[in-house]
Amino acid sequence: MAKHKKPRRKKSYAEMEIKKAEKKKYLLKRRIFAGISILVVVGLTAWLTWFLWKGIGIFEFKDISEFKSRIEPFGAWGWMVALGIQVLQVIVALIPGEVVEVGCGMAFGTWGGLAICLLGCAIGSSLVFLLVRKFGIKLVEVFVSREKINSLKFLNSERKLKSVIFLVFFIIGTPKDLLTYFAGLTKIKFHEFLIISTIARIPSIISSLIAGDTLSEGNFVTSIIVFVASAILGLGGVVLYNKFVDKRQKKKELKEKIV
Repeated sequence: MAKHKKPRRKKSYAEMEIKKAEKKKYLLKRRIFAGISILVVVGLTAWLTWFLWKGIGIFEFKDISEFKSRIEPFGAWGWMVALGIQVLQVIVALIPGEVVEVGCGMAFGTWGGLAICLLGCAIGSSLVFLLVRKFGIKLVEVFVSREKINSLKFLNSERKLKSVIFLVFFIIGTPKDLLTYFAGLTKIKFHEFLIISTIARIPSIISSLIAGDTLSEGNFVTSIIVFVASAILGLGGVVLYNKFVDKRQKKKELKEKIV
């Protein structure tokens, strides 16, 4: 026998008012965070501009290849600053990761930059993951819109969760920082997420580092080739990611209708 659907109960005025108040509170949190994020990005940009101008005298360069030699005297301090910026980039998703990675490639070379970027990503991802595990979806909603959270809800029931996470972090152009926030809401273990996401990030990070490294050496042709190839792969990655999410979301909705 077919199951009869229960008629939906109309929401009372009080319930509607509570929902409106919750929505206002949510939007206020989003606006506050958006404002803080913009201030952080503007402040960081201003500081980097000052550092490049006064600290290493970038406008005095006769050649871009001088960049690396000007950074070297800062030693461990330069490494710590770059590491801090990379950690901040993971936490504040508005800061584009590629810019930080190219800068690390220019300053510290491909392998030195890789060490900084991977360590920074691991620290930033750990902080985000553990905080989300402690405070739950309310914390995620402050940083990520509900629409984006809902687009990844299929991961909660995804059997091949580890494979999906690896795939998203591996493909260039996918929203890795968004998934970092959402991963804390899934059943994946912390150490599993950290290992998978760190290893999977390597290809996309290396491409940006090579572009920065070759740029600092004055090899503009190689840099342009790497930038163009990364852009094409990035666009392809975005298309594949959107198709993948749509497909999984439709599957989840279909299952919910059947149940």
